[in-house]
Amino acid sequence: MLMMKSADLPDTIPVFPLPGALLLPRARLPLHLFEPRYLQMFEDVLKTPDRMIGMVQPHRGPKGEEQLHAIGCAGRVTQFSETEDGRYMITLAGISRFRITEEVTGFNPYRKALVSWSGFERDMGAAEDDPDFDRAEFLSALERFFDAHDLRTDWDSLKDADTELLINSLSMLCPFEPEEKQALLEAPSLTTRRETLVTLIEFSLRGGTAEETLQ
Repeated sequence: MLMMKSADLPDTIPVFPLPGALLLPRARLPLHLFEPRYLQMFEDVLKTPDRMIGMVQPHRGPKGEEQLHAIGCAGRVTQFSETEDGRYMITLAGISRFRITEEVTGFNPYRKALVSWSGFERDMGAAEDDPDFDRAEFLSALERFFDAHDLRTDWDSLKDADTELLINSLSMLCPFEPEEKQALLEAPSLTTRRETLVTLIEFSLRGGTAEETLQ
């Protein structure tokens, strides 16, 4: 995995508001780009040395307008392919979370933001560990959750997966609401992310909405 320092990261990045699409550091997110503004964004990003795109959860403001959560995660374009009809399939490798300090206005059809990387130095280091992680108990709850949602997975690979990869991949892939994904993104450590993930799973199994417990 590419190691970077916050000083190497750009001050301004394009942001891609996509509800429910969560990117985390050291994880990979496949994306399908087809809207003209995001095709333009991608072509512009390829011309930059860092090839960074910021993934952000949008939410509705008091007047129904689309607003952006302050914290997102930036990824570097590591793979892409173009379809015959001009769409792109790309892969982002998660580099670091960021905080939006202000949106940048300009002539671009897509949104850009001035961002701060301060406070997220851990994202650019080595993989995190979760010393109190009980894999058997966690996988038992996860199996009930997958059964309830009629989801399928390779359980053998989950049993052997690296702890950070397991927790982050499930945080990205499980069918949670955008606000719940945001809570997983903002978790300050792998342990707190796992605790948040377990809370979301347990609330779902009890038939409640996880948003109730995250407020």
